[in-house]
Amino acid sequence: MKKYSALMLAAVLAACGTPPTDTPTVQEETPVKPSAKRPVFDAAAESVASSGFNGNVNVQEFIKYEVANSRMNAAELKDFFDNAVYKANIITIMYRPGTSRPWYEFRTGNSGEAKFSGGRRFYAQHRAVIDEAARRYGVPPELIVAIIGIETNYGANMGSFRLADSLSTLAFDYPRRAEFFQQELHEFLLLAKEEKRDVFGFKGSYAGAMGMPQFMPSSFRKYAVDFDGDGRRDIWNNVGDVAASVANYMKEHGWKTGGKMVVPVKLTHSPQIQAIIDEKTALTRTVADFKSMGIVPQEAVADSEKAVLYRLETSPGVYEYYLGLNNFYAVWKYNNSRMYATAVRNIANAVGARL
Repeated sequence: MKKYSALMLAAVLAACGTPPTDTPTVQEETPVKPSAKRPVFDAAAESVASSGFNGNVNVQEFIKYEVANSRMNAAELKDFFDNAVYKANIITIMYRPGTSRPWYEFRTGNSGEAKFSGGRRFYAQHRAVIDEAARRYGVPPELIVAIIGIETNYGANMGSFRLADSLSTLAFDYPRRAEFFQQELHEFLLLAKEEKRDVFGFKGSYAGAMGMPQFMPSSFRKYAVDFDGDGRRDIWNNVGDVAASVANYMKEHGWKTGGKMVVPVKLTHSPQIQAIIDEKTALTRTVADFKSMGIVPQEAVADSEKAVLYRLETSPGVYEYYLGLNNFYAVWKYNNSRMYATAVRNIANAVGARL
């Protein structure tokens, strides 16, 4: 990184800094919602910054809804909000404008030698369990390593916010994404029950992403794996659980075993080509379609393969062009950034893959 990468959050932003919009993050999932519709967030209500959580109209509506639609009761939810701490600095971060960096700047921290050498060390240290997870899910071990590396620098930067605080703050004092964060708070409260852990013991990024792969709570509940069978899905400390969880996520999002991610192309730039590059990222055209436009793949690729055309600015005003294939798109779903997906590929290849 989702992996708000991803989703709008184009995925949710990793760790604790103030990253630009193209910073690696885990993508948002679309959670399966209960049957009843969540109450509409009242943006005119008093802020939790002054009312406190349990004195807030929106929190009270959340509690009523959860009691009616989930496995929680009013007393435990009131106790939870009595102990959650409002974090004003998170709201400040969320409202800071993001900036999009060109590839030649983005790759320095996300696709450079430090990431490559760190990936080789991490893989060498944990090779047996990563290889085992990779075999089980049909995902290259180097891809697993690359995602862990770009998301949290191989576990070195997983975030220090209590998720109870960050998710509560965002759910009730960030109106633009209130519905999303209320749903993630719901998912978080359930996963704490499922994992039989103290709800205040979870830490992660300011936007609610967790562990080495920076899963949002909804992603954790859907894709996290207890790989060693110890009864816990420990994506913070257990590399086997982490590797299997990343591999499971990728397989569930369409990764095809043995497939390439990217093919470089040659083309003559035109307004038509630029319009295609600027389209929403989606696999709507085949390689044959691109060839008919005069776009020439520089490596062998089947005409029937679906692809997206994109470019990278390698130095000011200088571009390279690529077709991103199915597996590129699968990585893009982890964090909605073409540069992110490219950086993941570069790290994986530096560790030993051929993607």
